[in-house]
Amino acid sequence: MILITGATGHIGNVLARQLLARGESVRALVRPGSGASALQDLDLERFPGDVLDPDSLVHAMQGIDLVYHLAARVSLAPGPDPETERVNLEGTGNLIAAARRAGIRRLVYASSIYALRLPAKGIVDESLPFDPAHARGAYDRSKASASLEVQRAAANGLETVIVCPTAVTGPFDFHGSESGRGVRYNMGRGIKFYIDGAYDFVDVRDVARGLILAAEKGLPGETYILGGERLTVREVAETVWQASGGWCYGVRIPLWLAYLAAEVLPAIAELTGSHPLVTPYALDALQSNSNISHARAQRELGYRPHPARQALRDAVTWFQTIEGIQATPFPAETQIEATT
Repeated sequence: MILITGATGHIGNVLARQLLARGESVRALVRPGSGASALQDLDLERFPGDVLDPDSLVHAMQGIDLVYHLAARVSLAPGPDPETERVNLEGTGNLIAAARRAGIRRLVYASSIYALRLPAKGIVDESLPFDPAHARGAYDRSKASASLEVQRAAANGLETVIVCPTAVTGPFDFHGSESGRGVRYNMGRGIKFYIDGAYDFVDVRDVARGLILAAEKGLPGETYILGGERLTVREVAETVWQASGGWCYGVRIPLWLAYLAAEVLPAIAELTGSHPLVTPYALDALQSNSNISHARAQRELGYRPHPARQALRDAVTWFQTIEGIQATPFPAETQIEATT
């Protein structure tokens, strides 16, 4: 039997679907009180537990051969975030200890491309170290620190493989990932603001397949980047506009204005209980080096990602289906760009 932590998340529920389609028996660690709508139609075992509860992890690993550790708290807010550090770092330490005690055959850990020390120029690949000291925020720092813990566990005899997905998009986004919120924003008709910038986007289904390949073929103690395709912010927006079937008036805003908005919007979101679409962290990521290589995963795992634009189109279709949105086609010429 296979255990997945974070199975209710975007990558986790898609991984569970693929494993079940292969005939695998799956146990999902589900935090009591957390929403499990992503798993409601899946024939798997839901096991109550929490990565911050070591005893629950020991019980969850009984009869388990392989663990996919995906559970994490995602926070793109600036400044310290003790809860994110606690869940992502302490939770991973608890899981490693439980895996040792249970005699788990292999642990596959989903880290993040943001956990690596990203150079200003050149190729981003697995030769780069995990570096908490140069992290942009609490999320990056916690994922980098947790990845180092996994590497230390590998050096001490636990069979582990680390994967680093890039910006994940696609269907089955039940809880609204960061990329999913961007897709939903651009699905609405009307004036849409965007900035210059780009990043590497990858289909969530390819990431799930990459995790399975890492479990099957990954070299113990090694790291694999699971990337897709570099797209500009404009290309992402245009893909969503066209797929959603509505009209949009694209307005490119200068970076200084975007950063000004990013300083204000999080405070407004906190007061209103909403989620800011733009943060300084997100803007920094879109301006950072996105020349990311997944050649090693291709070479050693047989990883073959699909076009990221198709993942965006499929995300639009999925959101429209679950929300009952009817697409209303408009002529392409109504999708106009204004530059300021």
